[in-house]
Amino acid sequence: MTDSIQAKLGALFSSRSAALPSAAAMAILLTASPAFAHHAMGGGVPSTLGQGLLSGFGHPVIGVDHLAFVIAVGIASAFLANRWMSPLAFVAGTVAGCLLMIAGLTLPLTEIVITASVVALGALVLSGKSIPATVYPVLFALAGLFHGNAYGQSIVGAEATPLLAYLIGFATIQFGIALGAGWLVTNIGKAVAPQAIAPRLAGAVAAGVGVALLIENIEGLIFA
Repeated sequence: MTDSIQAKLGALFSSRSAALPSAAAMAILLTASPAFAHHAMGGGVPSTLGQGLLSGFGHPVIGVDHLAFVIAVGIASAFLANRWMSPLAFVAGTVAGCLLMIAGLTLPLTEIVITASVVALGALVLSGKSIPATVYPVLFALAGLFHGNAYGQSIVGAEATPLLAYLIGFATIQFGIALGAGWLVTNIGKAVAPQAIAPRLAGAVAAGVGVALLIENIEGLIFA
């Protein structure tokens, strides 16, 4: 599946000008493995504090769907007055969604919603349209519920200590990635493209990743 995604992205974003402001994001996205039941511990449930922490750190990174959205959150938030609020809202949503899964509540169409959220957010950043800053935290928190619900699949059945470590791990890594992506776009992206264009090009990358993943998942539903 990774090869097909890379081929589609190569066709969509072969322009050198589009790749420059988002080279770091592209490198991360294309080396990740797209799967929704991501398991940093090789399919096993973490049983210690250390395993829970490592699993939490790894889970958002090994799934290209989740990683693309976290990066897009950082890009979208970088140009808001309060660039910390939206990433925090998203992280809070993922924690809540994970806890819902642990409590036995599986949200419907999680895989489709996750990939659709990547497309939608990437397209919003790409469009350059301005929406009220207060809307972003609400949207990100809602999307976070579905992302977190998918995260919870790999921690169901864990004891309290590894569970807490897992939550701390994936909350920390997501917040760090979002802030890092925002910093890259605002500080490095403007060096190779006009500041108004850099985030839109990075948004195009995120949207392209989302489209590729969405097609993969729709095909999976149709031909399953």
